[in-house]
Amino acid sequence: MKVAVMGAGAVGCYYGAMLARAGHEVVLVGRPAHVEAVRANGLRLETKAFDERVRLDASTRADAVQGAGLVLFCVKSTDTESAAAEIGPHLAPDALVLTLQNGVDNDARVRSVLPSSDVAAAVVYVATEMAGPGHVKHHGRGELVIAPSRSSEQVAQLLAAAGVPTEISGNVRGSLWAKLVLNCAYNALSAIARRPYGELVKGQGVAEAIRDVVAECLAVATADGVAIPGDTGAAVRAIAESMPSQYSSTAQDLARGRASEIDHLNGFVVRRGEALGVPTPANRMLWVLVKLLESKPREAGA
Repeated sequence: MKVAVMGAGAVGCYYGAMLARAGHEVVLVGRPAHVEAVRANGLRLETKAFDERVRLDASTRADAVQGAGLVLFCVKSTDTESAAAEIGPHLAPDALVLTLQNGVDNDARVRSVLPSSDVAAAVVYVATEMAGPGHVKHHGRGELVIAPSRSSEQVAQLLAAAGVPTEISGNVRGSLWAKLVLNCAYNALSAIARRPYGELVKGQGVAEAIRDVVAECLAVATADGVAIPGDTGAAVRAIAESMPSQYSSTAQDLARGRASEIDHLNGFVVRRGEALGVPTPANRMLWVLVKLLESKPREAGA
């Protein structure tokens, strides 16, 4: 099967490379410097188990998705509608657009742009980072939970055969919210403190701050009628244990001078809380601080 990765950042590159290693035709759609590096030398996939150059195609153009049976939609949440509109004219009629993004409403936002396409949400549990153009590092995990769709069974088998554990769930909304809670707990704090998860949780008062953030998220989810599966408290604690060296995607964005997805993480919880009458002061403070860090400071006296 041809697979296209729309938004070839760390997440998209990892899953694209795993599928290419399994023999699938894969094309990455990304930034020029990254595309040039992949075309010249392949994609370097560095994991704890292996470090190798994976040969696959790369392009800066959205029409590269043409002919793909599976499109891994991995753009930033801020770019969801615009990227969906770009690929729309080039999608195969039977293609599955699988959203591998932070946030809980990206699949609905893609459907609003591509109403006749097969779109399914995926919950992503992987620790990755871009170490430079054409080089992705994998720090841990890698499993996916995907929503039912016309092609989900076939895609789940394809991914599993490529070394990506994949589960189909009828409560992906709840699983997306569970992931949102983890992101709200760690992403902003990791970015503000510029520390990886394992070091972050050792800070004075951090455990209590995370507890407050999580409690607000759960209150908003309950008010929104969302059933979050599993033990949220245990899942939050496990992140620092299973990914101790991982910096959050928000921290990585700020380090590179890029806008983050904070509006779709803590900012989303703040907006839903306002709509549902649930106070979210801890999430609001984290959202505000990251937004301040994103903006360039003015010169003194300006």
